[in-house]
Amino acid sequence: QAPLVESGGGLVQAGGSLRLSCVGSEINFRLKSATWYRQAPGKQREPVATIASGGAKDYTDAVKGRFTISRNSASRTLYLQMNNLKPEDTAVYFCNTPIRIHKNKWGQGTEVTVSS
Repeated sequence: QAPLVESGGGLVQAGGSLRLSCVGSEINFRLKSATWYRQAPGKQREPVATIASGGAKDYTDAVKGRFTISRNSASRTLYLQMNNLKPEDTAVYFCNTPIRIHKNKWGQGTEVTVSS
């Protein structure tokens, strides 16, 4: 499968915003779902937000009301809009799909650092 490439991370102060992007051929309507994950220093990777091909969305409680997942199938891009960022959001963020996860394939991720 073609890789998924994450971008948009960086250093931001608490309360700020970032928009992450994930581009790849799997980001289209043939997908059942796509998910943003994050891995904080010293912690396991965890799912943050998921969008189904039909548009249904699911978020972990820690980011509800602050993060928004969306997808543009024409440009084959998955987005994660992150508002009101907190220091505990500091992590490397990854995007992935069920098929790639089944094969244990992950991209390089994009690093988000939130300072207080």
